[in-house]
Amino acid sequence: MRINSILKLDYFLLLSVIILLVMGILFIYSSGITSAGVQVSEEYIRQIIWASIGLSVAVGLAFVDYRRFYNLSLYIYLISLLPLLYTLLFGRLVQNATRWLRIGSVGIQASEFVKITVIILLARYLADTERNENSFSRFIVSCVIVFIPMGIVLVQPDLGTSLVYIAILMTMTFAAGISLRYVAFMVLCLGLTGVLLVLPFWQIYILQKTLPVISSLTNPKIIMLAVAFILVIAAIAIFGYLKYKRKYFYWLGYSSAIIIISLITSYAARLILKEYQIMRLIVFIDPNVDPRGAGWNIIQSITAIGAGGLTGRGYLQGTQSHYRFLPEQSTDFIFSIFSEEAGFLGGLLVFVLFFVICQRLLVTMKNTADPFAKYICAGLVGMISFHFIINVGMTMGIMPITGIPLLFMSYGGSAVLAVMIGIGLNLSIYIRRHNR
Repeated sequence: MRINSILKLDYFLLLSVIILLVMGILFIYSSGITSAGVQVSEEYIRQIIWASIGLSVAVGLAFVDYRRFYNLSLYIYLISLLPLLYTLLFGRLVQNATRWLRIGSVGIQASEFVKITVIILLARYLADTERNENSFSRFIVSCVIVFIPMGIVLVQPDLGTSLVYIAILMTMTFAAGISLRYVAFMVLCLGLTGVLLVLPFWQIYILQKTLPVISSLTNPKIIMLAVAFILVIAAIAIFGYLKYKRKYFYWLGYSSAIIIISLITSYAARLILKEYQIMRLIVFIDPNVDPRGAGWNIIQSITAIGAGGLTGRGYLQGTQSHYRFLPEQSTDFIFSIFSEEAGFLGGLLVFVLFFVICQRLLVTMKNTADPFAKYICAGLVGMISFHFIINVGMTMGIMPITGIPLLFMSYGGSAVLAVMIGIGLNLSIYIRRHNR
């Protein structure tokens, strides 16, 4: 059976993952070299260890029947929340956030592993309710499963990781056939919340003049009055829809709910998020607002990528990293270093490898006969693609800086091990894709 399983492995997926892991190690090594050619970091050694362990875990999980996790999903989920809560209360403070759980000399980011447990539990719920035609109840329960760990992560605060949970939720509920209007509702709420959150700071730092309408977004009394007024409109809309069954009443209530939720969450976000996180959103609009502060990373990252040209400066020949212009260059901005030294063609290779990984996950999802397996694959696609789009986008200046790593390549044991667990689950599903 084991020999047959080895022969049935998805080698296109496995090879793409291995290439990204190797490239990550090579450029983490490069990021630790100074302009004088001195190696000042041993991060690459630890990354080799984590990548080797992660690869072993992925291959080992391929031989384990993924269906064993079906009955254990709730217990795994609840147990995974314990270190997340412990980290929030007693974790190590790093860069103004309590994200790390210290075990000896090793730091563990519990939120990375909880992504996988959320995917497993949500996949079970969606599979169990597949015949349920009530999309609304399925969507609400799905939100509860995701929002519990997401809320804990957001309070740490870790905005970037919390957004990954949203991507997982939207991808999996879409794959489960839940009505698009509920998925769109969440997207619109997130978008409007972001706009309402940023507008007062945009007024201060970019517009540099006061507009009464925008200033009112920071006044709790005005927000309460606005919410109360829109609640009345929503109540009228609900009554009208229940009595007359007119679609316009439904969409009036739908729009009112989006505005109410966005007003409340944007105000709450201003209380929870740190100033540096807000500034990341501002410098995304205009990095030159604070070129030597919050905008520094984006400016240097764009410079590094542009300096790479078509074929790059050559391995170990980059200047931005070796002169230490890029903070977090082995983690959040590993793609910037890679693009400077490998150029546009190297960056294109990374795009192709991530495309192959997501394509292989989708192929497994399409061909599996088990809905539980299908939704696990969907969650992994959402997680991996979101990490890639946001991380690469922020290094290019087309996405705000959120502090999430480029999976497989960025330095960090927790992210590597967590995503390799996900790859192992997919390999297990691929081998058994025709079973039910």
